[in-house]
Amino acid sequence: MRSSRLRPSREVGLKLLRILGFYLGLIAIWSLLGRAEVWSPFLFPSPERVFESLRANLANGLILDGLQASLRRLVVGYAISFVLGMSLGLLMATWRFADETVGGMVLGLQSLPSITWLPLAVLWFGLSESAIIFVVLMGSTFSIAISARSGMRGLPPLLARAAGTLGATRWQLYRYVVVPAMVPSMVQGMKQGWSFAWRSLMAGELLFVSVGLGHLLDVGRSLNNINMVFAIMLVIVIVGVAVDRLLFGRAEAWVRERWGFAAG
Repeated sequence: MRSSRLRPSREVGLKLLRILGFYLGLIAIWSLLGRAEVWSPFLFPSPERVFESLRANLANGLILDGLQASLRRLVVGYAISFVLGMSLGLLMATWRFADETVGGMVLGLQSLPSITWLPLAVLWFGLSESAIIFVVLMGSTFSIAISARSGMRGLPPLLARAAGTLGATRWQLYRYVVVPAMVPSMVQGMKQGWSFAWRSLMAGELLFVSVGLGHLLDVGRSLNNINMVFAIMLVIVIVGVAVDRLLFGRAEAWVRERWGFAAG
């Protein structure tokens, strides 16, 4: 019994060691390449210089201010896109006419790179916060809508018929059958929508914004400061991985356990 309790913690420890070893190995290779100066330090900096730039920009508050501004825009844009995406997905899944018309349009718009919405956003909203939020909104709404539609369309008809046989009302059908059946697909859609929203935000901020991580990338480019560019890119990657693991990773684990997808 005791060995069975220790086994999961040992597996977690080994997993953490593997991950840590992998990233330490990457940093070591990066450091060797940087010191060997295979490429010019102005084009490929060493990790020591990048980490020093990261420390300096954290100390002077540039990164923290940029991160706060970027996350604020992301939360607003992503929240709106989630509501719109879920509404569109449910509409397409429940109304055949909407699926045949709006559904085709959603699929087509989903294929557009999010950066292509920026010229339209500038023309409509000018160089403003609203333009950036619009780009985030258009970058993530359609992926969420497609996932919501797929989740509801994937509901086995037998479940709906069984609920009707048991006397479930329309509200009870949605509350206890349809929505729970959609949750796994919804989580995937939210995760995909988040990734699209994050990339859309960085693309928009890279072109114009006074404060934000994307803007700091452009500042580094303007100053020919490759160390700063690498440092900000590192922050963007860390934030993306942290949100994925801490938020969506836990949500996916809960779905696997709650819906019986977890391995025994």
